[in-house]
Formats: sequence, structure tokens, C-alpha cells
Amino acid sequence: MGLGEVYAGWGQVVTIAIMAIALGMDAFSLGVGIGMKGIRLLHILQLSLLIAFFHVLMPLLGLVTGSYVGHLLGQVTTYVAGGLLLLLGGHMIFNSFHSGDGSPRVWDHRTFWGMLLISLSVSVDSFSVGVSLGMFVDSILLTILAFGVCGGLMSITGLLLGRHVSRGLGSYGEAIGGAILLGFGLLFIF
Repeated sequence: MGLGEVYAGWGQVVTIAIMAIALGMDAFSLGVGIGMKGIRLLHILQLSLLIAFFHVLMPLLGLVTGSYVGHLLGQVTTYVAGGLLLLLGGHMIFNSFHSGDGSPRVWDHRTFWGMLLISLSVSVDSFSVGVSLGMFVDSILLTILAFGVCGGLMSITGLLLGRHVSRGLGSYGEAIGGAILLGFGLLFIF
């Protein structure tokens, strides 16, 4: 193995790491927003595992779907993710100012469906990334595992950070977290 091959191998590892961190930033920012709402440690673990799972599944689905469909839907997935974050952020802001009837909501991070929708919203952009993976990555398994680990770790970090910050903010934590999610939703769309 020559020096050029070693350099190319390390270049690919660096590229995968940068892609994994970039995709994990959504999970981190969402985690900060949800953590500011207040979250139990068990829910942090459950939500982070779901996010890690979807950060593995979505690139795989992108690979299977193929470049044509992925190219066609690439921008649509960004709009869907942005829309979901806008809805979640708006819901959190609304709930911070209105006391509800106590019934669980679809976007509630404590319910299975809420966790599923939240996890999907931060992982859907990795679908379009998955479409392009087959063109230049030699080790698909290493790549998707890096995406999953990075997405899971960044969501845990964001959730714990948001949880810690929310203790000092009191009842305004949920509104601030919702505003953060609204901001990221708008960034996705525009």
C-alpha cells in the first residue's frame, strides 16, 4: 500500500467524520430545545437511541432508493424536516403559555409517537446524503455506523445541556426551546 492510498483512506475517514458531525448538529440543536422543556434521563436515552437508529436507517434507505429518486426528493426532505421542526417549536411555545388538559400530545417527547416523529424530523436529511454515499465511500457500514453513533451522542449532549440550562430558566425554558426549534425549522426551509 502506497502513501497515496493511505492519504486517500484518511481523507475518506475525515470526510465521513465531517458528514456525521454535520448531520448530528440537527440532533444536537433539537436536543437543546427539548432539554430546555424538561426531560427525564430515561427519555434522553430512549430518544437518543431512536435518533441514532434513524441516522443509520435513513442513509441506508437513501442508498437503496437510488440517485434518481434521491435527487428528485432531496430538497423535499429538507422542507419536510423544516416543517416538522416548525410545528414542534410552535407547539412548544404554545404549550409554554397555555396550560393544557393533561392529555398527551403527538409532539410530546414522552410518548412513543412523539419520540418517533422527533427522531424522524432530525434524521430525514440523512436520506439525501445516503443517496450520494455510494458514489465515493468504500465502507458503507463504517459510514452509517459513524452517522448513528454521532447522531446519538450529539442528541444526548444536546438533551443534557438543555436539561441543565432549563433549571435556571424555569417556566421560560420551554418557550426558549420552542423558539430554537422554530429557528432551525426556518433554516431548513430557507
